[in-house]
Amino acid sequence: MTLRQFSSKPETIPTATSWYLSDLGESRGKQELFTKQAPQRLKVLREHALIESAVSSNRIEGVTVNQTRIRTIVLGKSHLRDRDEEEVRGYRNALKLIHEQGSKLKVSKDTILKLHKFARGEIWDAGKYKEKESDIIEKYHDGRSRVRFKTVSAARTPSYMAQLIELWKDSMLEQWVHPLIALAAFNLDFLCIHPFKDGNGRISRLLMLLQLYHLGYEVGRYISIERIIEHNKERYYETLEQSSQGWHEGKHDPWHYINYVLFTLKTAYREFEERVGQTKVPRGTKTELIMSAVNSFSGKFTLADLERACPSASRDMVRRVLRELKRIKKVECLGRGPGALWRKKGNTLKRG
Repeated sequence: MTLRQFSSKPETIPTATSWYLSDLGESRGKQELFTKQAPQRLKVLREHALIESAVSSNRIEGVTVNQTRIRTIVLGKSHLRDRDEEEVRGYRNALKLIHEQGSKLKVSKDTILKLHKFARGEIWDAGKYKEKESDIIEKYHDGRSRVRFKTVSAARTPSYMAQLIELWKDSMLEQWVHPLIALAAFNLDFLCIHPFKDGNGRISRLLMLLQLYHLGYEVGRYISIERIIEHNKERYYETLEQSSQGWHEGKHDPWHYINYVLFTLKTAYREFEERVGQTKVPRGTKTELIMSAVNSFSGKFTLADLERACPSASRDMVRRVLRELKRIKKVECLGRGPGALWRKKGNTLKRG
């Protein structure tokens, strides 16, 4: 419904959207320059992004794994212990397919079903559109629930998905709007159709990564877009609900969600440029990643929060960096024990 709305070419684009597009165009222009620098650092970033993306995208949907097992699950080939570990590794396999094939992998029904089969693993509905209705239900702590959004019926899902894929192709050929706006619109439409019984959010994020490759934006190779979405999860759900109201009738306002997607991409590029903006490769790239995670917290945080933000770093390393930051008075501890709260002193940490 969003891409169909845009097929008549919108007369105006919100000012904030234009600013995001300008910034992202500039970042894409500098992308090649940055990727030619510090190959060792980029290698670490690729590994880190792969781990973060597989863990964060699943964690948004309530799929969690033991912190000490993350590297083994994502980077190893060992036996998996449970269903959650299977889904995290399956998402890793889907990511690798996209990273390796990039623009050669078309946005098609076959690709979408293949990504779903990877991400859902060995379960009967993997790689199949939903066969029963699956509205988006919000559950409250007191046991109450409400239908947050009524999705497209199972019977109409194949037709809607075929139309969505065709509209995406047409939007790329005819350039109704800026390609990044079309990408965000596709993402919104996909989530509103809700084509699968489970795994819709994860597949939407995989498709976003694939479409970014098609458009020449490769930041997702080095920075986890999924982790940024997880850190802003409340805003993600809020804008999705705002933009889905009236979707079935084509009377919705998609700009809330579109701007959220563009904000996410801008955040990823800013982080990417900060991490590879120096030509000299410093020691301790993972130390920098931990420091960057500390910087990303706007308020207090715990050791567990920091471990979740840095799944590729061992617990001992996270603690070591925290102790050093405390010693040089960059952070302070507000309690005792592993559950103690921490906070940074000053606005931004810098190596020195």
